[in-house]
Amino acid sequence: MTLITYKIEIKPTRKQAYLIDRHLGVSRWAYNFFLEMNQQRYQDGYWYMGAYEFSKWFNNEYLPANPDDLWIKDYYAKSTKQAFIDADTAMKRFFKQQSGYPKWRSYKRHQGSYYFVKNGAKQVIACERHRIKLPKLGWVRFKEYGYLPTDTKYYVIKSGRIKEQAGRYYLTCLVEQPEQLHELLLGVPIGVDLGLKNFAVSDNGIIYSNRNKDYQVKRIRKQLRRTQRKLSRQYVAYKARKMKEGESATDLNLAKTERKVQRLYQRLHNIQADYQNQIVANLVRTKPNWVSIEDLNVKGMIKNRHLAKAVNQQGFYTFRTKLVNKCQQLGIPVHLVNRFEPTSKICHQCGYKKVDLSLGERIYKCPNCGNVVDRDINAALNIRDTDNFVLAY
Repeated sequence: MTLITYKIEIKPTRKQAYLIDRHLGVSRWAYNFFLEMNQQRYQDGYWYMGAYEFSKWFNNEYLPANPDDLWIKDYYAKSTKQAFIDADTAMKRFFKQQSGYPKWRSYKRHQGSYYFVKNGAKQVIACERHRIKLPKLGWVRFKEYGYLPTDTKYYVIKSGRIKEQAGRYYLTCLVEQPEQLHELLLGVPIGVDLGLKNFAVSDNGIIYSNRNKDYQVKRIRKQLRRTQRKLSRQYVAYKARKMKEGESATDLNLAKTERKVQRLYQRLHNIQADYQNQIVANLVRTKPNWVSIEDLNVKGMIKNRHLAKAVNQQGFYTFRTKLVNKCQQLGIPVHLVNRFEPTSKICHQCGYKKVDLSLGERIYKCPNCGNVVDRDINAALNIRDTDNFVLAY
């Protein structure tokens, strides 16, 4: 058996959307409460309390002593407990110096999730072609049909989350299913060179252009800039009005503009995700013996202030994650080539290293053997054939 994650957009009713928003708020409150109490315990000289110990203390000691917070019992208990676990995980990553100190979850950043889980071996989370049955919500309809497996004999939904993004609700399910038999890998190996002029270039000459240079994306980014300037002006006016009227000052237009900005960001994200999914599908369609990509130093590339924005917009790490996950499902090895390997400067035919190769030279001309080839295709060929790599999984 193997675990696969499915993501799908749902179409809740008004009542269900209201309940989901309430559960998201409870999840944020529980997450922030865990951080606040442990921070206070640290200041008072007490030991750190983990998620499971904190959950027992919260239910057995805190709630009986604070009846004003008994409203939390009206919501799904597993979702609240998972918020404690999420906060505990963030704190432990901070202790291991893997990340910074966790920030409080914010309503403005639409953080928090409604978590559900299958209880016991006999319970089954019912799922049909067009809907799924969730605790406290009942039957929730899908926006698109046929994505989640419905055969409960072979496919078991173990857990899931609902998150809200720009006014739309997305369901992520963890499904336990039989392990797929991997097909024979009869295709030729593939090397992929990632870049800024073109997003990706394959060793067989296929060029995947930079989607950020398309007219559609440029138009959305222009619209985003104008909307953000409008939002900034509205926010300054709102602060001035709030100083006069006090806490009673409200601005519905400000909220509408914030939602417009969120939707534009969501649209850009969807365009990039769809484009990267198409590239990954094209790469694995021929069942290659392996796929090779560079282990790019994205943090180092961002330090160049002239290229930082373009590098961030490309989404190299997201593409690498999608490619590795898809190849892992199909049993295709992924070679991560060392980031210091001079793949662009080495001639693929004779192995000569052209040390003085500049970024402006788009055609590689080998002074040793006379090989003339596109610079990116030559790099993709070297990425495919080099032995200086590690397996991604």
